[in-house]
Amino acid sequence: MRNILAGLVLSSTLVARAWAGQPAHIYGVNLGSWLVLEPWMLPQEWLDMGGQSCADCSTCIASESAFAKAYPDTVDTTFAQHWDTWFTESNVDTLKAAGINTVRVPLGYWIVEALVDRSHESYPRGGLKYLRRGLSWLKDAGIHAILDHHALPGVQVPGQMFTGNCTTDVQFYTSYNYHRALVWTAVMTTLSHLDPNFGSVFAIEAINEPIMNAALTPNYGTFQKNFVQTMRAVELTLGIPVPSSSLSVSISASLSNNFTAALSATSSATAFTAEVQAALADAIPILQEIGAEYDMQTIFEASSFKKSRSSLVANFMDVNWQYNNPSNPADVAIGPQAYDNHLYYSFGGVADANPTAYMISICNLTRIQSDAAVGNSPLWFGEWGLPTQFNATDAFLYQWADAQKLAYSKGAGWIFWNFKTEISTLTNGNALARQWSYLEGLELGFLTQDPAALHDPNVCVPYLNGTSNSTSS
Repeated sequence: MRNILAGLVLSSTLVARAWAGQPAHIYGVNLGSWLVLEPWMLPQEWLDMGGQSCADCSTCIASESAFAKAYPDTVDTTFAQHWDTWFTESNVDTLKAAGINTVRVPLGYWIVEALVDRSHESYPRGGLKYLRRGLSWLKDAGIHAILDHHALPGVQVPGQMFTGNCTTDVQFYTSYNYHRALVWTAVMTTLSHLDPNFGSVFAIEAINEPIMNAALTPNYGTFQKNFVQTMRAVELTLGIPVPSSSLSVSISASLSNNFTAALSATSSATAFTAEVQAALADAIPILQEIGAEYDMQTIFEASSFKKSRSSLVANFMDVNWQYNNPSNPADVAIGPQAYDNHLYYSFGGVADANPTAYMISICNLTRIQSDAAVGNSPLWFGEWGLPTQFNATDAFLYQWADAQKLAYSKGAGWIFWNFKTEISTLTNGNALARQWSYLEGLELGFLTQDPAALHDPNVCVPYLNGTSNSTSS
């Protein structure tokens, strides 16, 4: 999680379009630190697992990669215990009772284990089993899911626990790692349509929080184009029509009961770029391995795979996440597409560190409108929370929660970071959870039991069109 660029000024309300399968209005939480573990969110559990704490997370065992390298013989067992307990069916029941209709599931590329180059990359194995189980709970509860490619091959941004490898050596923006991300996309798109456990998935996010300076992300725009094509190639192979698209795939009758064979045929289709063709081809043996491991061979290779389900939503961080001539993801849309923005005031750069400046900034926010002006609509706020740069009183947190929900609800909705955090002596009791945990925020009353409700619907009235000594307008 990183702070984004400056806040803007609220001028009007936009009605967000909801694609097929997408909730009409998103009230959501992130399942952070489940399948991509961030030690700052559970410091005591991390130490108990065998991890370390250090000021610079690249210098100790403070990421999944570092942990796997330090404990190659026990990492899988240790993480299985974490996956089994951090997110549970009881959590799903609680979220459903709280009116949550969407979860964003942060995933590392290593959830598709064949993509890991074990000659120099180390990550825990076995996470797909827990993802499938968790998604089945969510499906049964009627909660929708976004699969978020949170930690990319090669690392997409330096010095962050959320990339799975806290390093300054950023290598994602290369042909090799773009390719691995596209293979991941092909696999996840296939599972989302063919694995019954993935029935609640309505969107796949291409990348979480790329480097903001577009000058440092060469060919990122081409990757965006190929990401969308990869999703649509899989769907067209499945017989799923892609709205507003001239793309087509012809599958012979002889392949109508063998999806992997049909996908092999699609991988030669000249309608798609060479990069997409290569990704589809490399996804096939991986799907066959997954099919063998999880008893899905019949689904992948010996049954009719034609689907009537709607296309998935292709999800990108919005164009305003980057600066220095960024590519606009709206330009690559084929079928349903939506956009994500993250906003944290606690990292600075948004408003001066005082309650009045925060309220003026959030109550006059126009990111939704500015995004819509460049085609980045519908927009949801995929990460936000209650943390501040100052010691916030309970009274302020009631206002702060209301004002943010009010601002973000003018678009497609919001997804709080995080569903929970640890409460321990290392987090000073609930001091961390008080501002970062949705479940704790509910318990304390800052967040309403009905996520659409506000304590004070007029919370922003005193601050509209106000001015402050904000560090950015």
